[in-house]
This record gives sequence, C-alpha cells and structure tokens, in this order.
Amino acid sequence: MSYVENLGEKLARDVLSVAKETDDLNLVQDISKVLEASSSTLHEAFMTAVRVYDAEERARGVLEQKLNAALKAAKSQ
Repeated sequence: MSYVENLGEKLARDVLSVAKETDDLNLVQDISKVLEASSSTLHEAFMTAVRVYDAEERARGVLEQKLNAALKAAKSQ
C-alpha cells in the first residue's frame, strides 16, 4: 500500500469513527470537500477507503442476520 493510500485509510477510519460517535451524517462529505480542493490523490484514497469500510460494515450486517436466522431456526427444531 502506498503512503497516500495509508493516509487515506487512516483518515477514513478516524472520520467514520467520529461521524458515528457524534452522529454527524455530513462529516464524510465535509472532509471529502476539503480533500477534493487540496489533493485529488488523497481525496481518491480517502473515498475508496470510506466505500470499502462501508461495504464491509453492510456485508457484516447481512452475515450477522443470516447467522441469527440460522441459530433461531436451529433452536426451534
């Protein structure tokens, strides 16, 4: 992973964490605008990391739902 990708990933983790803690739905977009105006390379790395973390969180949610459904079905048998 390149230096810029590492920075984008770290920033994305931090921003997503703060956004979740503060319930600030616009924080990612606010940071994105700052990055877009100053560094398109870091902006791209940041947004890629945000999308990846979002996709992972959604996938884990589906996985948890499937597991819970399977456990519930097993208990009812």
